[in-house]
Amino acid sequence: MLLPSRPARLPALGLLTALLAALTPMATAHAAEAREISGGRLDWGIKSSFQSYVTGPAAHGSWELQGGAATEGDNQFRFHSAKGSYDSDAGAFDASFQGGVRFTGHKKPDGSYDLDLTLSHPAVGVSGGKGTLYADMTGKARGTGEVTTASHVPFASLDLSGVNLRGDDAAAVTLTNVPATLTSDGEKAFGGYYKAGTALDPVSLSADVGTAPSEKANEPDLPKGEFKEAAVDWGVRRTFREYVSGPIAQGSWKVGDGAQDGGALFRFPRGKGAYDAEKKALDASFDGTLRFTGKHLDLTLGAVKAAVKDGKGTLSADVAGGSGEGKALPLVTFDASALTEKNGLAAVTEAPAKLTAEGAKAFGGVYKEGADMDPVSLAVPLTATAKLPPLPNLGKASPSASAVPAPAPESAEASSSSDSFPVLPVVVAGVGALVVAGAVFLVIQRRRATPATGASDSVSGE
Repeated sequence: MLLPSRPARLPALGLLTALLAALTPMATAHAAEAREISGGRLDWGIKSSFQSYVTGPAAHGSWELQGGAATEGDNQFRFHSAKGSYDSDAGAFDASFQGGVRFTGHKKPDGSYDLDLTLSHPAVGVSGGKGTLYADMTGKARGTGEVTTASHVPFASLDLSGVNLRGDDAAAVTLTNVPATLTSDGEKAFGGYYKAGTALDPVSLSADVGTAPSEKANEPDLPKGEFKEAAVDWGVRRTFREYVSGPIAQGSWKVGDGAQDGGALFRFPRGKGAYDAEKKALDASFDGTLRFTGKHLDLTLGAVKAAVKDGKGTLSADVAGGSGEGKALPLVTFDASALTEKNGLAAVTEAPAKLTAEGAKAFGGVYKEGADMDPVSLAVPLTATAKLPPLPNLGKASPSASAVPAPAPESAEASSSSDSFPVLPVVVAGVGALVVAGAVFLVIQRRRATPATGASDSVSGE
């Protein structure tokens, strides 16, 4: 009685095995696809009230930026150069950012500080719909002064309600004003200034997906003394940028014609000119424009030039829109005595800069002649294979873009036909359905092959 049922059972098992073999690799391959993150920014004030406390009359302190971090608006810090991965099928995101900020306050007679806290290299991880912000921390515990250093501390939990990171093949991941709450580990790393569960400033970020920095093409060396593809980096002045983007001017800036925004500085690229190695002298012109706009403000800098002679440097530009308009105006002088040749580059890094009389007019008299401006960095490739110092990579997308909202609840039938519905769950569900169907089919075949006993067989009992 059992023999006739075997030929029917074997083809069914073979079909089921073939379908499972075909679908399982597809599901595995689809789940394994994670795209690289290269470039982006994270904007976060940590906690605005903490900033006010540090710089206020109680602590009489300050903060300083590190590692290319910048400011955004009047109370946010901007961290740069995102690196990591993004799996749109699983909605998993993992990216770390560069830069840091050090807070100091309550200065003691010996020059040290009772309050000394550094937060750097923030990272954001999202998995299973939950988000965490991590950071490297060094600080003194409040009261005891004990110094602790920890890496990748789960500093804050992120509330991702209404955010869906699945099924999106966009060129960038953006999150805007995500609520953040201090964790118990964050409480310890924060030196006990706030308790776990305290609301921190919201987090915004943008990260480019699927991009990678391009390699410099091999080119023949230029004639001795000539160069191209040089770069000059200058942030103008941090307080000026904060004024432009802050509540008074309510403005912004825009780079054009090849100039790049590095957050804490602007890069004017594709510099061409001549360099005298013996005299440590150079003359270079660069591409790019930089325009600041806001209330009662419209200032454009372009046609930037740098000249170095006898250890002194001058940065000039065409100025339009300011009270001191003109061509090739010397804006700042900088100390170029440290200009050296290394790794195929003639470079000076973060040279102190002073505002000129012409520069003071260009900025409408906001700063006086001789005022400290942001330092100047200059790099000139002397060989075709020399590489410029990396610029903080803020990514192509804006962190002000809206976060991806979670879709409204749908029926299973409607979801299965939606373009945004994740493929992996469908495949897994399909595999599960085939397994159940195969099991039911085999049970039915066994029942047909088994003599009746007066009691019905139960599928759940098989």
